[in-house]
Amino acid sequence: MRDSEGYQRLIEHGVKPSVQRLAIMQYLMTHFNHPTVEQVYQGLCDKIPTLSRTTVYNTLRLFSERGAATMITIDDHRVCYDGNTSPHVHFFCKECGKVIDLFDEQAPALGDSYKIDGNIVEEKQLYYKGVCAECAQRQQSDKSLLQ
Repeated sequence: MRDSEGYQRLIEHGVKPSVQRLAIMQYLMTHFNHPTVEQVYQGLCDKIPTLSRTTVYNTLRLFSERGAATMITIDDHRVCYDGNTSPHVHFFCKECGKVIDLFDEQAPALGDSYKIDGNIVEEKQLYYKGVCAECAQRQQSDKSLLQ
């Protein structure tokens, strides 16, 4: 357990490891679909029967506050989490709802903190909205079938 990457990430970010916290971190680090609290809960509740949605919610919030994970607010109804904390942008597909990691060289720098008009910027999030490649291809196929 102490040798795992998830365990090390918790320690590095000042999060005291527990069985539940480690399982949630490992879930984030192996599921790249930007899961919601409910998806993490559903993915782990069979393995950890004592796990509650509240524990998942509080743990993900703690991870986000400590920088061990990133909380992505897509809109008023959807918050998801990303185990990849390296600087990158997200793409939200308006058709299928998928959130995809993008490494856009033209995006504004997402790295270190800096000041703007005396305000200290500590965190930056950038996401694009549109139609993902799969949905665009499906739409194109549907159009050609109708012609």
